[in-house]
Amino acid sequence: MKQIVGILLAAGGSRRFGADKRLQPLADGTPMALASARHLARTCSRTVVVIRPDDAELAGLLGAEGMETVVCDLAGQGMGHSLSRGIEVSAEADGWLVALADMPYIEPASYGAVAEALRNGARLARPAYQGKAGHPVGFSAIYRADLLALTGDQGGKSILDAHREHVCLCPLDDPGVLKDIDHPAEFLPGRVN
Repeated sequence: MKQIVGILLAAGGSRRFGADKRLQPLADGTPMALASARHLARTCSRTVVVIRPDDAELAGLLGAEGMETVVCDLAGQGMGHSLSRGIEVSAEADGWLVALADMPYIEPASYGAVAEALRNGARLARPAYQGKAGHPVGFSAIYRADLLALTGDQGGKSILDAHREHVCLCPLDDPGVLKDIDHPAEFLPGRVN
């Protein structure tokens, strides 16, 4: 079986949120980033959470759960740096399932569907809800060099855009694949994930 490593990008600055949204509790009290990390870890035997240099509290929460963290010193310069850092520490993988810490409402089965598409030979894979592509995104190892070269704020979007013909869409009945949290009002009341 191919080794698919989960990469959770959790090094953002929460500028639009007004506070550190990664630590904001969901309805069950679980911090958002921890809930997202748990979902990803259910699917991938190895999960790497990319954090900022000043993330002692988040690192402590993740470490208490046995989660692997890696610091991205250049996180403030954009998501591309964070993603390439996660790939760097797991470069031996056959592929990566890249998820975002501010998307805690993705169903665990949705992570599994994208990982399975990679294991079945997809070069790139992502879920779709009602025809709209969402997250997490799967990258096979043939894009290793491209992922390692990422900088700035684009993340993997440039790779997906350049290779649209290789993207395997996984249609799912999961609106969570489209739901990121940028403002406090976007939390779903009572929804526990």
